[in-house]
Amino acid sequence: MENTTARDSAGATLIIVALATCLALVVFTAPLTTLNAMTQGLDLSAGAQAWVMSGMPLGAAVGLLTAGALGDSRGRRETFLAGLWLTAASSLVSALAPNATVLIIGRVLQGLGSAGIMACGLGLIGQVFTGSRLKSAAAVWAAALGAGVAVGPIIASLTLVIGGWRADHWLIALVSAALGIAAMKPLPKSFGDRARIDILGSILLMAGLGALLSALTEIRLGLTPSIVALFVASVVLLFIFVRLEKRVENPIIQLALFRRPDFVGATVAAFASGAGVLALMTMVPTVLERAYGMSPIVAAVVLLGWSGITAISPFTARFLPASLSSRNRVLLSMAGCLAGQLLLLLLTDGAFWWLVFPGLLVAGIANGILNGALGQAAVESVPPERAAMGSAANNTARYLGSSIGIAISSVLISAAGSEGLFFGWYAAILATSLFTLAGMVLMFRFGHRAAAG
Repeated sequence: MENTTARDSAGATLIIVALATCLALVVFTAPLTTLNAMTQGLDLSAGAQAWVMSGMPLGAAVGLLTAGALGDSRGRRETFLAGLWLTAASSLVSALAPNATVLIIGRVLQGLGSAGIMACGLGLIGQVFTGSRLKSAAAVWAAALGAGVAVGPIIASLTLVIGGWRADHWLIALVSAALGIAAMKPLPKSFGDRARIDILGSILLMAGLGALLSALTEIRLGLTPSIVALFVASVVLLFIFVRLEKRVENPIIQLALFRRPDFVGATVAAFASGAGVLALMTMVPTVLERAYGMSPIVAAVVLLGWSGITAISPFTARFLPASLSSRNRVLLSMAGCLAGQLLLLLLTDGAFWWLVFPGLLVAGIANGILNGALGQAAVESVPPERAAMGSAANNTARYLGSSIGIAISSVLISAAGSEGLFFGWYAAILATSLFTLAGMVLMFRFGHRAAAG
């Protein structure tokens, strides 16, 4: 009877974490098919468009490390629940936004809320699953990532027809609150060390990354003194952040983890996947809408060629040789992502739009396997008591990469204008492909060093 109760509790935990993780990715994809409607409704500039797209991943990138530290010190269950309720509140802010500034603030806050969900989700799963069952549970978690990306644009497109772009944010707020209520009882409790949280470090990190993203977003105007000042400010703030993390008792990221080659390799690969395949795929609906006049719902359905496959393919990883290490799985799947990205070069001016499918399908298969491999590597590369921090660092790298990759891709496409749309699209493909390639090279080097050590 006791075992049955434990299994039921573990199953309920997995379902709630998977649904909440899916929701976090629905939040991420909210502007993919509604950006044009937001632009028309709020008169968004090119810079504001880039911020609307990258604001949520920036908030998530900053919040994940703080949420990871909160999970380890105050409890993963409490941090996870706080993330759900912050997502609900920030979605209300976005739904009621009267201008671009408030919408961007709402998107950043949505990222912070999603950070609480993402940072502690795998840690909660790790509390109730072990061994081969943990590997299966990690595959479900990875599938939830893909499912969120798959259904998010479709939900946004449908709600756009029903109630405009704001309706999607109302729905996200409602679902977040419902999950917050449902999660209160079944989630396992964890008792942290109650150490003091490094709030100043979080502020410095957000300010430093915000300055960096602002510089990358506005650099399309040229290397002006203000852009240089933003780059300098980002370097100074991030330098102070690193110095602070070496001194505080409970840092949001233990810098000693970067002495572990396996941790560095997994983190670099996560960053590259965000700046590479994930950033590029988020731009596909916008390109299809602007180049071929597709409706948002049709563009969202086309994107299923990548996102839908991403949701399913983690379960195919079991057919890979058991002797294949998590590092080699990451490298193999990143190579597949790179091939998929380059296949998108088939989508040229005057070509049929369906030539986008080979790239979407190849990248979808590889990306789904990559999500599962990275999730497993994130937990395995840190001590058990720092599982939340390890998961948070991995997801931070992924979201930070996506915010930078999206900002660069958005600027390249927007700067090209309507007449040079495909030129900007090719530039975005090549830029994001370089991120993926660099991630593969670095992952191989650090993985080889870990194996040798």
